[in-house]
Amino acid sequence: MNDTTHYYNQHAVQFIADTLHVDMEPLYQCFLRHLPAGAWVLDAGCGAGRDALAFQRRGYRVSAFDASAALAEHASRLLGRPVPVQRFDEVNEIDRYDGIWACASLLHVPTAELPSNFQALWQALKPGGVLYCSFKRGAGERDRNGRHFTDANEDQVRVWTQELPGLAGLECWLTEDRRPDREEQWLNCLLHKATRQLITGGDDNPFLPHLCSSIHRADAIDMAVAFIKQTGLRLLLPDLQAALDREAAGRHPARIRILTSDYLDITDPQALRALMLLQEQGAQVRVYQSRGGSFHLKAYLFVGSQDNDAHWGCAFIGSSNISRQALQ
Repeated sequence: MNDTTHYYNQHAVQFIADTLHVDMEPLYQCFLRHLPAGAWVLDAGCGAGRDALAFQRRGYRVSAFDASAALAEHASRLLGRPVPVQRFDEVNEIDRYDGIWACASLLHVPTAELPSNFQALWQALKPGGVLYCSFKRGAGERDRNGRHFTDANEDQVRVWTQELPGLAGLECWLTEDRRPDREEQWLNCLLHKATRQLITGGDDNPFLPHLCSSIHRADAIDMAVAFIKQTGLRLLLPDLQAALDREAAGRHPARIRILTSDYLDITDPQALRALMLLQEQGAQVRVYQSRGGSFHLKAYLFVGSQDNDAHWGCAFIGSSNISRQALQ
């Protein structure tokens, strides 16, 4: 047990009182906007469990851990299930989480160990996922009242993360401390992991999470498929409906266009009824009448914009229509 872990075990009651009710909503929104509905989130260094509970209440699947046994015990009671006592370098999952939240936790890791700790978390993050972390703004290492701190600026974070495979982007911004009577500035970072270029399907690389993640991020969504089964459409409906109703999150509704057909009479009536409901919510839906001819489109196109007005786009072109078997 290092000195920092010992500090949190000894001062858990005071730490919980100081942090449990701090309003983190603005940071939640910056992180969660990159995740699909029902995403699996890891709260790495969860402290008292405040943020893990917030994500759980929003319907996300949540895992958490902390190096302090006293804080992990409190988080366990808060979440209603065991929270393991674990360090960052003991994380050994691969491609498991859609998002990793490391709020004010990696800042206790010594500088020399941060690259390997980032690597451990990074390999647990799914392709297309996002990792959030925060440090007190500054430079260098220090010990204060029994705790070790590593302060950071954007250049230093880039050095620690430059060897992460598939790092597609790093966003950094500054915020003020949200606790009363605190004047520190915090460096917030979002690390984006690139999606795989080839999506092969199957249990180890299904299409569905890639599709849901793109729907969640995009401002314009186009789907053109030969047929749509209700078994597949109901897997996409929560994300499609959320994309059409983003006012609560402060975003404009997505423009959604869906084209399917009556090819081979595979599209089922239940799917058509669900598509009609989407159309009532603002989507544009069309059905191509094949009249005995062929119709083999299987294309999913997405366009979005970043905060700096830069645009991104991605497309999935392959063999998957909208059915449970194809998506899973």
